[in-house]
Amino acid sequence: MPPYILALDQGTTSSRAILFDQDQTIVGISQKELTQRYPREGWVEQDAMEIWSSQYAVMMEVVAQSGVRPAEIAAIGITNQRETTILWDKATGRPIHNAVVWQCRRTAPLVDALLDQGLGDHIRRTTGLVPDAYFSATKIKWILDQVPGARERARRGEILFGTVDSWLLWKLTGGTVHATDYTNASRTMLYDIRALDWDSTLLEALDIPRAMLPQVLDSSGCCGRTAVQGVSVPICGMAGDQQAALFGQACFSPGDAKNTYGTGCFLLMHTGDAPCESQNGLVSTIAVGLNGRVEYALEGSVFVGGAVIQWLRDELHFFSESRDAEYYAQKVPDTGGVVLVPAFTGLGAPYWDMYARGTLVGLTRGTRREHIIRAAQESIAYQVRDLVDAMERDTGLPLRQLRADGGASRDAFLMQFQADILDREVRRPALQETTALGCASLAGLAAGVWRDREELRSLWQCSAVFSPEMEEDRRSALLERWRRAVDRSRDWARP
Repeated sequence: MPPYILALDQGTTSSRAILFDQDQTIVGISQKELTQRYPREGWVEQDAMEIWSSQYAVMMEVVAQSGVRPAEIAAIGITNQRETTILWDKATGRPIHNAVVWQCRRTAPLVDALLDQGLGDHIRRTTGLVPDAYFSATKIKWILDQVPGARERARRGEILFGTVDSWLLWKLTGGTVHATDYTNASRTMLYDIRALDWDSTLLEALDIPRAMLPQVLDSSGCCGRTAVQGVSVPICGMAGDQQAALFGQACFSPGDAKNTYGTGCFLLMHTGDAPCESQNGLVSTIAVGLNGRVEYALEGSVFVGGAVIQWLRDELHFFSESRDAEYYAQKVPDTGGVVLVPAFTGLGAPYWDMYARGTLVGLTRGTRREHIIRAAQESIAYQVRDLVDAMERDTGLPLRQLRADGGASRDAFLMQFQADILDREVRRPALQETTALGCASLAGLAAGVWRDREELRSLWQCSAVFSPEMEEDRRSALLERWRRAVDRSRDWARP
């Protein structure tokens, strides 16, 4: 029988498990939604035990439903929502606090304190990141500060830190492996992406004990084993979701770029063997760790992408299904002058404004819900355009095309507007599950299912091409209006 790869895709809003065969065809998929908690304005939490139980449940479910025998699974790959921070008791395996999610802004004052200490440039040079509450470092400090005795126990190695990949690996291996991969380590704002080690200066500044940090491993390679229906299966791949999607989109060469339209939007461009230092609000990150060496990427992160459609559905009740947004957006020829800036948890790249908040401008007595829905759709594309502009300035290379994936990339209206506002071709792959495919590919390489990246590249297929049709005058006018609206959202929530 041909080997199968099991991908565990733990995302912000759901846990999923997908089985791939050797041709990268999906033979089974299972999904369970994840509860979001908002204890205060700007705070976002999840129950780490629910993350684990939901991921374990879908893993077992997809194997049972697919009819694939566990002995036929060559390897397991893990991909995860990045930056989300979990601290747990090494002895009991229980979290000491809810997971603090990447979107959470509670630690903005701690970031300000780092800047006041003059560490801004050090953070940029060492970690490749922009100082922001988005990343894990200040979330770790916040939990250690809040839970009585946690820091002293962490010094003794009794409390462990991990991003979601580490947490799942720990649980899957029965508490025997405490590790992460290079891509996730590079998102903590604690990791030196050139020296490939945890940075002592930042650990000291935040009073984070080194003893609680995971070992950092290649993204492709056996890092443990877990039991599936009593059969021991190797775990052979780990990568943060956006780096996994970059790999799944076969973006293996410098200049290759993809954008994932998920809860947020994440544009990554492969930059090769050396990090590119951004002068335009982007971050340098590790794209992948293979065979003991790392490759780098330039990244721009939008905090609210597809989540703006969920907001229209769940909070404003404009429609009952997210896919209906495409239908309503096309009921009007334009937004009627309405612009929505979905800075619900601040603005990410290239602005990095922790205190920006959502802004809806241009309302008139004639504004209808269709105008607001269309403005929400367009806001996703505008934010991606901002990232592309910054990336082109940093690299000096024009983006030839953009590979698109993620749930919102199924929206043909959004993809066409994205091509129009970018003035670039947008290509959508035949297989949309590129995040899961990426971690499956990393695991499959280590397990010998695929020979090399050239074989993986040959398997990538395009299903749709969106070419720009908008005239330049209209594009320029729309972009100017968008930038004025962004200016109005800036610095709104600063104390």
